Amino acid sequence: MNNNFNETMKFEASKDMASEVKKIIFTVYNALKEKGYDPINQIIGYILSGDPTYITSHRDARSIIRKVERDELLEEILSSYLEKEKYI
Repeated sequence: MNNNFNETMKFEASKDMASEVKKIIFTVYNALKEKGYDPINQIIGYILSGDPTYITSHRDARSIIRKVERDELLEEILSSYLEKEKYI
């Protein structure tokens, strides 16, 4: 581990699963919506905490979202937002 806080670490996530991650996000979003939850708040709670109980088991959403790492979810969400806003 690098103890020099003046250097920037480089993080690279896998690009291979982007479409799969997107599909997972929409599947989980729809399952949460169907059960009456606020999907945005629930998904944020899951990403921040790692606690799968933020995600409903309806339509197997809880096990589906656990197929990908939380950083992959965050990368897809941020990339989609920036593309929509024409930043990338």
